[in-house]
Amino acid sequence: MATSRPRTVFRDEKTHMKAMILAAGRGERMRPLTDHTPKPLLEAGGLPLIVWHIRRLVAVGVCDLVINHAWLGARIEEALGDGSRYGARIAYSPEAVALETAGGIATALPLLGDQPFVVVNGDVLTDAPLSGLATAASSLSVDRQAHLWLVDNPPHNPQGDFGLLVGGQVNAQAQDGNGLTFSGMAAYHPSLFRDTPAGEPAKLAPLLRAAMMRGAVTGERLPGLWLDVGTPERLAEADRIASDWAR
Repeated sequence: MATSRPRTVFRDEKTHMKAMILAAGRGERMRPLTDHTPKPLLEAGGLPLIVWHIRRLVAVGVCDLVINHAWLGARIEEALGDGSRYGARIAYSPEAVALETAGGIATALPLLGDQPFVVVNGDVLTDAPLSGLATAASSLSVDRQAHLWLVDNPPHNPQGDFGLLVGGQVNAQAQDGNGLTFSGMAAYHPSLFRDTPAGEPAKLAPLLRAAMMRGAVTGERLPGLWLDVGTPERLAEADRIASDWAR
């Protein structure tokens, strides 16, 4: 499936930790709010959700950012520009149609380079110190390809996604170990996506489960607040929380 080529390759790829913010989703449950505004640009506490991520990444020294987009992607580029106003350097990976998480990351690999990187969902609210993910990313390899931040199971996902084992390994079955929900925030080694074609839709969960079977995925509880801003009600909750941060 054809898709636009990623724009702007960063210099000195081997010396800078990079992060990708996933921003390509349509946000169906947020309609009509997302009919004219991309979900990551919806505001909480007076700032777009995605800007909170940018600020937190820059605060821990992760300034080279890649943002993918599909639905109303031009609005995201217009709003954020090259990132300089936030102290960041932003490159964009446009998708003709949303490619799912793994497909979006695989398509953006030319921008992300050959070193481990951090990935966060653009439509969550968190106060977790992202330095923890950057530290985890620096220790990844072809033998340990992912480190996930997990959270207690929210009402909309009561069974959980994966099982966190003693010692930090993550199991593909939630019932094996402490069953928790994947927060959408993680560190990855690019080798995890080497067999995922660029420009084609691909889900992340099958890649992670296969890596878990190889013992290549670790994880921990997310150290802080996490809110999946998936509905107007949760957006209102996010606004209440972030309003306190903005004071």
